[in-house]
This record gives sequence, C-alpha cells and structure tokens, in this order.
Amino acid sequence: MSLKDNIKLFTDKTFMKFVMVGVVNTIVGTTIMYVFYNIFHLNYWVSSASNYFFGSIVSYFLNKHFTFRYHEKGWYSIFRFTFNIIVCYLLAYGIAKPIIRWILTDISITIQENVSMAFGMCLFVILNYLGQRFFTFK
Repeated sequence: MSLKDNIKLFTDKTFMKFVMVGVVNTIVGTTIMYVFYNIFHLNYWVSSASNYFFGSIVSYFLNKHFTFRYHEKGWYSIFRFTFNIIVCYLLAYGIAKPIIRWILTDISITIQENVSMAFGMCLFVILNYLGQRFFTFK
C-alpha cells in the first residue's frame, strides 16, 4: 500500500463512523472494565474481557448496519466478527501487559494493570478496525 492508500484508509466515511461507534463502546466498556477490576476485584483478563463481551454485542450491530452497511445475512458474519474480536483482544492485551510491566517495573501491579488495560484498548481499536474492515465486513 502506498502512503496515499494508507491515508485514505483512515480518512474515509467508514473510519469516521467506526470512531463514533467506538467512542460510545469505549465509554461503556471502560466503565465496565474498571468497575470489574477496581471495585469487584476481578483479575486483569476477566475485567478486560468483560469490556469486549458487552461492547462487542453493541458494536456488531452498529458497525454492521451503520458503519459498513453490510447486508449479508446468516451466521457467517457473526462468526467472522467473533473471531476478529477474539484475535484482536488476545493480541492487544497480550502485547500491552508485558510492555507496560517492562516500562513501569517499580510501580504497583494494580497501577501496571490499569495502565495495561488502557494501552490494550488503544491497540485493540486499531486492530479491530482493520479486522472489521478487511475481514468481517469486507
């Protein structure tokens, strides 16, 4: 891909709609994730996964109909969406935690994991957009 193609990828209408849907999902998901981790004291993986479980249900329907205007019916798009979410989640959070632990070595585990969840969300958004655009709702 050329630089022009890369710029176009992130400046078209679908990306802007994806961002709008993402803002709503991020606010709701972040709240759920940090409540589960900091108030209910669930572990890093359960707390971060809860964000994507609940947010993914809303995201699937909003992105299918609003962002990508995808009209295929059936279970295949749900399977592709679920597969994409799982892969993006494992990659983003699997990368985020060791990087933040390495950067914040002398900081408490609770702070490290809170920062890791925020960093993981950022990685997830980028990977998820690419996965939904080119795999789920191509």
